[in-house]
Amino acid sequence: MATAYRPYEPGTEPRGHLVPAALKAPFQARVWREFLYLVISLPMAILTFVYTITMIALGAGLLITFLGVPVLGAALAGCRALGVVERARARALLRLDVAEPEPVLGRKGGREGRRGPVAWVGALLRSGTSWRHVIYALIHLPWALFSFAFAIAFTCYGWGFATYPLWRWVFPRYVDEPGLQVFGDDHGRAFYLDTPFEITATCVVGVLVLLLTPWVMRALTSVDRIMVAGLLGPSRLASRVWELESDRGTVVDTAAADLRRIERDLHDGAQARLVALAMDLGLAKEKLEEDPEAAAKMVDEAHGEVKLALQELRDLARGIHPAILTDRGLGPALSALSARCTVPVTVTVELPERPAPAIEGIAYFTVSELLQNISKHSGARTAEVDVWRTEDRVMLQITDDGRGGADTSAGSGLAGLSERIDAVDGILVVNSPAGGPTTVTAELPWR
Repeated sequence: MATAYRPYEPGTEPRGHLVPAALKAPFQARVWREFLYLVISLPMAILTFVYTITMIALGAGLLITFLGVPVLGAALAGCRALGVVERARARALLRLDVAEPEPVLGRKGGREGRRGPVAWVGALLRSGTSWRHVIYALIHLPWALFSFAFAIAFTCYGWGFATYPLWRWVFPRYVDEPGLQVFGDDHGRAFYLDTPFEITATCVVGVLVLLLTPWVMRALTSVDRIMVAGLLGPSRLASRVWELESDRGTVVDTAAADLRRIERDLHDGAQARLVALAMDLGLAKEKLEEDPEAAAKMVDEAHGEVKLALQELRDLARGIHPAILTDRGLGPALSALSARCTVPVTVTVELPERPAPAIEGIAYFTVSELLQNISKHSGARTAEVDVWRTEDRVMLQITDDGRGGADTSAGSGLAGLSERIDAVDGILVVNSPAGGPTTVTAELPWR
């Protein structure tokens, strides 16, 4: 799972550290990265705007001939290529990771889309993503000009005024003026910043502007973040389609794994035991007339094997879908499940009604998997299971006092469990510091 980057936001620190953080903010790399982004944005915006306007106008003008459509296609393709550069620039300087938008020629209806220049140009012209790139190219220029001016002004005036006492000597030595001229007129009247008070006031104003600069940079680049993510990234519909395709793959893989597990359990357990039982009964039948006592003993052993086979089949059926879950609901099913755990478990279920059967089953098997992990790996002495409803969500929280160290990114069973829950738009959060305790919270939709 990728770790989201959360940049520093001025004013979000604890009160005790607010002043030092505010003083250090103008010197942080984040501010200079954002300043560099805003400075580069203007030439990039000019290039993108000129290219887009020229190519779109040329293509529209040539629509009366057969050349107009391919020129428009080339214009849209160029805008998408420039979008790649913009996303890379935002990723490097703003730490904004925007996913690639859907491809021009994607899968449609489960079959590979047609290939060829004509199909490619047609797909470009029909693609909403391509036209969103055009919109970005058109609206980015005025904003880039505005943000460029503010970034340059705040940075230059802030650092210039803050360091004014260090470079004021340039004016009397090389310009033959007492200091920085604020204004002047045709009558020879001028005002210079040359007295100690004026120099100090200028320095103070510069420091205040420098302290304000991180907030200004943050505000300006926030608009860029919104434009890049909203216009150059994948659409919400495409993101949802990709998510559903991934969830469908997870569900299919999970179902196949469950079928393989059931087949393996039947083959290695009950099936093998029933085969041995049939052989024992056949031998008992042959010895029934010759040695009735031996035959009776073999039948008694076969009776024991039948009981064991039935118990294995019951356990297997309980693993597929326990009858108590269907008949009595999640509370009694979890209580019965906790009774088989090797660690004492306290179960609290507060649900006003039963959720959807599919969600109820996922909740049961989530708790079952987590309790098995607690029994095998945690070394815990006690555990707690809490289930409740919050609006239209079912909340599960499993806590134990074990050694901790559980991690969903280590390729363990927790990773597979997280994928299963994600397949139904759920969330699994693991908080397991080294030394414990471990708290696993699962959030599932009610319906």
